[in-house]
Amino acid sequence: MKTYQSDQVRNIALLGNTGSGKTILAESMMFEGKVIDRKGTIEAKSTVSDYSEIEQQNQRSIFSTVLYTEFNGNKLNIIDTPGSDDFVGAVISSMYTADVGLMTINSQYGVEVGTEIFARHAERLNKPLLFAVNQLDHEKANFDQTIESLKVSFGSKVAIVQYPVNAGNEFDAIVDVLLMKMYKFKGDSGEREILDIPAEEMDKANELHNALIEAAAENDESLMEKFFDQGTLSEDEMRMGIRAGMIARDLFPVFCVSGKRNVGVKRLMEFVINVCPSPDMCAAMKTKDGKEISYNAADPVSLFVFKTAVESHIGEVNYFKVISGKVAEGMDLVNTTNDGKERISQLFVVAGKKREKVSELVAGDIGAAVKLKNTKTNHTLCAPGKNISFAPLTFPNSKFRTAIKAKNESDTEKLGEYLNRAHQEDPTIIVEYSKELKQIIIHGQGEHHLNILKWQLLNLYKIDVDFLPPRIPYRETITKTAQADYRHKKQSGGAGQFGEVYMVIEPHKEGAPDPTKYKINGKEINISVRGKEEINLDWGGKLVFYNCIVGGAIDARFLPAILKGIMEKMDEGPLTGSYARDIRVAIYDGKMHPVDSNEISFKLAGRNAFRTAFKNAGPKIMEPVYEVEVLVPSSNMGDVMSDLQNRRSIIMGMDSVKGFEKIIAKVPLAELNKYSTALSSLTSGRATYDMKFLNYEQVPADVQEKLLKAYEEESEEE
Repeated sequence: MKTYQSDQVRNIALLGNTGSGKTILAESMMFEGKVIDRKGTIEAKSTVSDYSEIEQQNQRSIFSTVLYTEFNGNKLNIIDTPGSDDFVGAVISSMYTADVGLMTINSQYGVEVGTEIFARHAERLNKPLLFAVNQLDHEKANFDQTIESLKVSFGSKVAIVQYPVNAGNEFDAIVDVLLMKMYKFKGDSGEREILDIPAEEMDKANELHNALIEAAAENDESLMEKFFDQGTLSEDEMRMGIRAGMIARDLFPVFCVSGKRNVGVKRLMEFVINVCPSPDMCAAMKTKDGKEISYNAADPVSLFVFKTAVESHIGEVNYFKVISGKVAEGMDLVNTTNDGKERISQLFVVAGKKREKVSELVAGDIGAAVKLKNTKTNHTLCAPGKNISFAPLTFPNSKFRTAIKAKNESDTEKLGEYLNRAHQEDPTIIVEYSKELKQIIIHGQGEHHLNILKWQLLNLYKIDVDFLPPRIPYRETITKTAQADYRHKKQSGGAGQFGEVYMVIEPHKEGAPDPTKYKINGKEINISVRGKEEINLDWGGKLVFYNCIVGGAIDARFLPAILKGIMEKMDEGPLTGSYARDIRVAIYDGKMHPVDSNEISFKLAGRNAFRTAFKNAGPKIMEPVYEVEVLVPSSNMGDVMSDLQNRRSIIMGMDSVKGFEKIIAKVPLAELNKYSTALSSLTSGRATYDMKFLNYEQVPADVQEKLLKAYEEESEEE
């Protein structure tokens, strides 16, 4: 393959809801570019994309796949992405890398929830969008309805470039209102005739042509002036205006295709090459320190790794985009993410599992390298001494969590190793080794997402695992003031143990004044604060420890031991063994022995006094509560609301967003187990949600009773 310059490269991410036809559209694009000589099918498991065993079993994209085709003297890099929100990490990394998002729309359904989700990510990443209304050969295809749904979601930015003459089973003709020609297709080969627009279509074509001219002119002042003067624009001027509108995200062109029958695909590719921005026209990449790096082949080399995968018989493959300069085989680079050194021993362009060696790639192009020592997703490689480090990708919060355990105890260490590798390949898989819960918790974007991980562990790494219900990280606290004292005394020959501690505990409230007196059981206790220590707990909340000892009742050197004893019970709360938080403790009296008092005595006295006081202070269990934002079609609103109410949720607000209803609710984490699966079932996969930690709140009395009983039974079993 020849070396393509930056202005000869186009990078697109194929986006769209599951079932919108991205993978087959990619097949037709590669067929048109003669990278393949026959098109594969999903059913025959013969597509260039979706080549892994698990994707072929599921008959859907699960991973992003890097592809390329050569067309009209240019190179078109294509990244085929999954259509399910469970695999949104692959979509985001692909969008970040591509310069344009090509959004496929299933003409039977119009805008689907996946369309909305991926469009929001494109907006956040400031990426231009191009719509391809696909499957127009289906008997239920409805182009007009699809356009209406696009306009509801994206407004006046939607610009029709093509419309179908005969959508449905006989679909074979498209009117192109940019070129003002009709394309007629023969069979499934992509062969086409370019014809004049029939008289019966001319009024509609002229109307859309004028609307497209106006939309193009709006994005350039000089074009607008010319449009006002002459009332029209040339084809080249229209292309210039459309490109400017796309880069500014003020214009979203709409094309018509049947990826399966290769109708309209070649014309779509011509538009991508002729109109869509090349990398050197796109915004510069920003480094972590805010510096801008342009796609300039003359600058020192830098590249960003957007995907890491393990391929059988090869090992680890790193997929990257060249941001600046030229990368060549044999080049030594620095990994500025971990200060490592890497040599690019082999350089490839990739179409699925097919790899073609190349000697050089220039700024803006996409390639792959193998056998790098310690380079992963989100890492930057650059020329020695240049210290370029690009900001890492950011991914959505996790939506699904489960505990994981190797069925065979001897596989536990190997499991940890492969879970860490899974996170490096897919950063949306979060691995948490929870000392508190005594479980390994894995977090992902949905149940299907983590089931794919389970399949990989068994089939690729031969580790059989169980998924277990994850424990909830409850917290314990108190609701009122309580006093307790405890004497620890032990005599067993020789030096004994003696320590006596008097304390008052109460709820900690941020900004509250230091205590001066307490009223306990009708008796008033006056105290004088001699010392104060505020401890920000690792698990959230605070412990405030007051030294209120007067007259030397307890030597100051024993106070750290008392605090240590209290912290032991904070670490394993008296109710359920969960962490305790938000408590003030005042040590106001005690006794010691001139010979037998020591640190262990006061640690035990402090711990036991705290445990007694805690149980008398209106103890409460607190649970983590999350803010959940659900995006749901109007027709499913009632079912979703009812389900949320059954999960002890509090509805915080509702809104309408581009044809969907948005529900914002507070929901306890304990009620969100497998929520992604339930929501998908309720809405036939058309709803999505996001969740983020909000705060800890007290559990209702009946729930607390159940938790206390369960903890008691578990303790008895142990």
